[in-house]
Amino acid sequence: HAVVDLGDNPSTHHSATMAFKGGRGGTRKKSVSKSSRAGLTFPVARIGKNLRIMRLAKRYGAGGPVYLAAVIEYMAAEVLELAGNACRDNKKKRVTPRHLVLAIRNDEELNKFLGGVTIASGGVLPNIHSVLLPKKSKAAATKAASSQEV
Repeated sequence: HAVVDLGDNPSTHHSATMAFKGGRGGTRKKSVSKSSRAGLTFPVARIGKNLRIMRLAKRYGAGGPVYLAAVIEYMAAEVLELAGNACRDNKKKRVTPRHLVLAIRNDEELNKFLGGVTIASGGVLPNIHSVLLPKKSKAAATKAASSQEV
């Protein structure tokens, strides 16, 4: 039987608050991301997806990606804070690879952690070995002092 709508018959009108197909009815809740639940900026779901893709283990707990995202976010914040300080010291507004290298190599713990890492276009720390510096001998010092007395 085909139902034909003949106008203003209220029994044939569908209400706007009808349930979604397959749902339990009612209004749908706003979705909340895993990152916002954990209070993080880094993407927890994406890190969890990549963990599964890498197949490092057969199964993962729900807290694993959250913990890993928190660690990566902390490390990024630490490096960026030090790089921003190096940037400010050089009177620049933009963080460059050079500022990242200066930040990492001047921090003892980060230097140990990222010891085997090379950053492209980063350069090296300014360092001149003490052996290569010009010697301050006593003969040169007395000669300079006597020449000033005349």
